[in-house]
Amino acid sequence: MSESSFSSLQLHPSLISNLESLKFDSMTPIQGLTLPPLLEGKDVIGQAKTGSGKTAAFGLCLLQKLKVKEFRVQTLVLCPTRELADQVARELRQLGRAIHNIKILTLYGGTAFGPQVGSLEHGAHIIVGTPGRVEEHLRKKNLDLTNLTSFVLDEADRMLEMGFAPTIDEIIKYLPEERQNILFSATFPSEIQKLSNRIMNNPLNLKIDSTHDSSSIQQVLYEVADLEERNEAIRLLIEEHGATSTLVFCNMRQQTADVAKSLVENGYSAKAINGDLEQRDRESRLVQFANRSLSILVATDVAARGLDIDSIDLVINFYLSRDVEIHTHRIGRTGRAGGSGLACSLYGSKESHKVSELENLMGIDIPRRQLPSRKLLLKKPGYPAMVTLQLDAGKKQKIRPGDILGALTKSGAMPGSAVGKIQISDQSAFIAVSQQEANNALQILSNDKVKGRSFRVRRIR
Repeated sequence: MSESSFSSLQLHPSLISNLESLKFDSMTPIQGLTLPPLLEGKDVIGQAKTGSGKTAAFGLCLLQKLKVKEFRVQTLVLCPTRELADQVARELRQLGRAIHNIKILTLYGGTAFGPQVGSLEHGAHIIVGTPGRVEEHLRKKNLDLTNLTSFVLDEADRMLEMGFAPTIDEIIKYLPEERQNILFSATFPSEIQKLSNRIMNNPLNLKIDSTHDSSSIQQVLYEVADLEERNEAIRLLIEEHGATSTLVFCNMRQQTADVAKSLVENGYSAKAINGDLEQRDRESRLVQFANRSLSILVATDVAARGLDIDSIDLVINFYLSRDVEIHTHRIGRTGRAGGSGLACSLYGSKESHKVSELENLMGIDIPRRQLPSRKLLLKKPGYPAMVTLQLDAGKKQKIRPGDILGALTKSGAMPGSAVGKIQISDQSAFIAVSQQEANNALQILSNDKVKGRSFRVRRIR
């Protein structure tokens, strides 16, 4: 039995079986390093970057020790953003799907407070949330953590950067002293050390130096003269590489809106995502990008934190990031799951010093290239392969992906191959269907019933 195999760990057979069904063949480096001490109940600080598999590391530990029959909050996971909280909750549900009757709740701002109170009244095993909303529920006595056994801080460096340290300190006051503490962070500044000193008991500090194999991500630099050439460069690089899924990073919110507008005006499928958007719009755009009905997502670093996609063709830095850690997070969005990736960075003559600093800190020389010929822009941009339909029914209405797939494909109404990802939220379902079958799918869901009920459906992309 390999030491990197999950079978080498003392996990419940149901967890092992589920991991096999999910094609989790072996542990990632951070999983192999942190899971043994985590399963022993030790406090652990794990230092690893995006895409390392850290959620499964702490998730398997939480699920292993969970007492399902004791219907009380046993675990609290804090995340810096709503998107990341959703992502973590989804992965925990996936990892624990072989264990019956596990209830995982998400608590974050940007959504109605009342329904969260109602959900808490019905109880939960695991809470995943952002510091502000969790603290508010604790303060208003909606959330009881007296039976908590595990406390997780995910992407702790980002939480501190966003000013959540005082809120985290308030939350800690509600936690029992006897608990396991787990902290994951991409970096380890002095503030993280101070935080760990306050909340942890003799933690093991375990570090993975590199998440991504540098050979799997090709980096290229392109010098641009002005803003007009930056906008044009995005289109040229997309056309040169035939990218169908492109993530563009900007440093400021307004830049994301301006860049997305420029792309749309030139015929591209693009939308911006930033902190100014309402939660439902952020959720919708992330879903569209993930299911391939939106070709280009223009994002700030914080807004993209909850994005978990293994098949992004191209990452473009519209402006260079302010520090190397953020740059590493950005380029790590491509070349995931063992695939190759391409990351292109644009810079002006006044940013040459940033390029040098970046290369020195990363210990590499990034090749410079000339932008491809403008003749590529004579080609008309292609449409995304998929379209997203939104059904006004979700988990609250007991709707599952299989219910929707069944409604669409019954009696040969449309082929199953035309249906892509189906993602269910509390009150909505997002269904990706091929461009060719979009109108057919819309008609089926408008006229027929899903699980014996009629629901409103509309095309959002």
